[in-house]
Amino acid sequence: QVQLRESGGGLVQAGGSLSLSCTASDRTFKSYAMAWFRQAPGKEREFLATISWSGINTYYADSVKGRFTISLIDTKTVALRMNSLTPEDTAVYYCAAATLAVVTSPEIADEYDLWGQGTQVTVSS
Repeated sequence: QVQLRESGGGLVQAGGSLSLSCTASDRTFKSYAMAWFRQAPGKEREFLATISWSGINTYYADSVKGRFTISLIDTKTVALRMNSLTPEDTAVYYCAAATLAVVTSPEIADEYDLWGQGTQVTVSS
């Protein structure tokens, strides 16, 4: 069973930056797309960004466009660089992958069939 594992979460001050990474456990792992979501306490899971298998095509939520950058390190590792963080960015951040089919609605969590356990990001004011 392939697993996704996130790393890089932690505590950062407002205005600071943080980088997250997500790696699949299988070295032969391939996906149609990988993405990042987050979920704050009491809120629904929120789409942040997605990247195609080639690493060429990216798509961002308006809430993070210009501050967050998604990148494909290799076929099984995706990163999320987060700049200008605010306390409103505090959440558990999840990595996701679409391994069964092409993603047509990247904002929809159900488009992704594989999820990591999440990593906590806390931004202090």
